[in-house]
Amino acid sequence: MSHRFAELAFTPTVKKVQEQQGSRASYARLEDFDEPMNHELSEAEAGFIAGRESFYMATVGETGWPYIQHRGGPAGFVRVLDANTIGFADFRGNRQYVSVGNLANNDRVSLFFMDYPNRTRLKLLGRARLVGLDDRATLARLEMPEYRARIERGFVITVEAFDWNCPQHITPHFTLDDVRAMTAPMTARIAELEAALARLEGNQRTDQPG
Repeated sequence: MSHRFAELAFTPTVKKVQEQQGSRASYARLEDFDEPMNHELSEAEAGFIAGRESFYMATVGETGWPYIQHRGGPAGFVRVLDANTIGFADFRGNRQYVSVGNLANNDRVSLFFMDYPNRTRLKLLGRARLVGLDDRATLARLEMPEYRARIERGFVITVEAFDWNCPQHITPHFTLDDVRAMTAPMTARIAELEAALARLEGNQRTDQPG
């Protein structure tokens, strides 16, 4: 048994490079566990995924070329359906359909979920299937009625493995909502001081002789 992500990602060639670079010994420990691990989402992974507003997804076409696509929506648009399954509604975009086409030949996907403010990332490997508009029961679990975007299909991904990454080289980025939240106390204080100044100026005008 082993760390499932290491089992899938550390191919013989990868292991050979690790040996050459001196990191193989530390990673070899991931292959010696009594029970498989990092193959079912815990509350930590589920909560992290549910809080994301975007992620990156890689697929591979029949020519062997990988393709990475950005996916975005309101926080929580990626739904954790159970410990082994996530899904999301496919909102209409530029209509190139590269990911959709690639998945017709190879259902393997690699996902990166990023939390830039906290310099945290979650890598996930899985197998994806497309859900048509006729599968209303599944789409109902993926829809976000409050988000005005046309849904063309759904993606349901069976989780094969995941791994958390270290924060090295992740530059913190902040969304507009993050900035508003961080500056809210300062904005409130400015408003309070402006109101106090306005009252003071009003009192001074009242006190002036007519």
